Amino acid sequence: MATPASFSGVLPLSNRTRALFAQPSVSVHSFSYKPRLTTSTSVKLRSKSSYGVSVAGLLSAFAPNYISLLILRCLVGVGLGCGHVFTSWFLEFVPTPNRGAWMVVFSTFWTVGTIMEASLAWWIMPTYGWRLLLGLSAVPSLVALLFYGLVPESPRYLCTQGRLTEAHYILANGATLNCKDLPKGLLVSDHINESTNEGQSSESTTLLSSTNEGQSSESTTLLSSTKNESNNFQRNPSSIVMLLSPNLTRTTLLLWFLYFGNTFSYYGIILLTSQLSIGQSECDPTTLQSDNIEDPSLYVNVFITSLAELPGLALAAFILDRVGRKISMEIMLVAGFVLLLPLVIHQNAILTTGFLFGARMFISASFIVVCIYAPEVYPTKLRATGVGIATAIGRIGGMVCPLIAVGMGSNCHQTLPVVLFEGIILLSGLAVMLLPFETNGKELADTL
Repeated sequence: MATPASFSGVLPLSNRTRALFAQPSVSVHSFSYKPRLTTSTSVKLRSKSSYGVSVAGLLSAFAPNYISLLILRCLVGVGLGCGHVFTSWFLEFVPTPNRGAWMVVFSTFWTVGTIMEASLAWWIMPTYGWRLLLGLSAVPSLVALLFYGLVPESPRYLCTQGRLTEAHYILANGATLNCKDLPKGLLVSDHINESTNEGQSSESTTLLSSTNEGQSSESTTLLSSTKNESNNFQRNPSSIVMLLSPNLTRTTLLLWFLYFGNTFSYYGIILLTSQLSIGQSECDPTTLQSDNIEDPSLYVNVFITSLAELPGLALAAFILDRVGRKISMEIMLVAGFVLLLPLVIHQNAILTTGFLFGARMFISASFIVVCIYAPEVYPTKLRATGVGIATAIGRIGGMVCPLIAVGMGSNCHQTLPVVLFEGIILLSGLAVMLLPFETNGKELADTL
């Protein structure tokens, strides 16, 4: 068995191998847990999974052999699979009028992490190798563990469970931190969880403001929700069945395809960037392997195209609350389609990088909008489940795209991969047109 010292050279991993291994592990975690999770319990699971991400990520830097490295990176992928839960959680704290812009700001940190990782690889890989890169990449997850104790539950979720006192406590703390006073009146929820243990009554504490007789009481309702079909909803134990109920079937199926299409296109463009950059000068399939890991142009091009996500996010933040989610997605997908189209034929290095920069800018922005739209369209009790399953299906696109971008794109055969990516983008735009709901400016729903 190889020792750590003898396993310090360049890894025999192509882009296709890395992506095919990483994406299934993320997909398994995204799908396997979500049908039984609410937003609240998912956040708790995410905090636990971060321990696994941190430990497995750090141990990857000391992997004694190739097999152990694959296993450890698989564990990292499993832990990362529920990272999307924070989108649903954060969404429930954001006021409706500026929800789109705030969700884009929240998503910006993903882009910042991508840019930092590309910068780190550019600096470390040619000189110090992959071990130091993996070790340093685990540091943010270790630091994040320090903050999980400060993460509050979602008040909206607590209200649907009848835990009004806890919800009020979190709202009061938030008001204090923002130097504001809570509105006087009632904290009301029409959704008392009926699945409490037998013999125990769910919490029914009410917060009443004192009023004089004959005067109308101040009854400002915080986080109130409608009562449609609440009892039937809560008695149904299967979230997957609810996702495919008549009210949600069309939305769910279209979202599944949109997640697939956006993930397929987003990671496909990333792989095309390294694929076309490495093979730009020689167009030799042997140059796609680890011999080029010290080629600075690879990291420069990946870094430049990573920067493309910043203007895409800025554009999304600007138009999302103005024109709505569906029109925003259409704009992004059409622009990405147009910018990727010239790469059907071979272009010089500057044009290739420029077109990939623009395509990634718009496709990443479209992906962000889809990730905002999905938790908005589902009710509270299905939000984490619906987004989790859609994310898992999206990861299938992440597994397939290396076969297209790398497998079919070798030997300078870039036409077929680009045509397939264009076809998926086009179908994604059609799926957006068929979505039945526009969520811009609408309150989050708690029930169907």
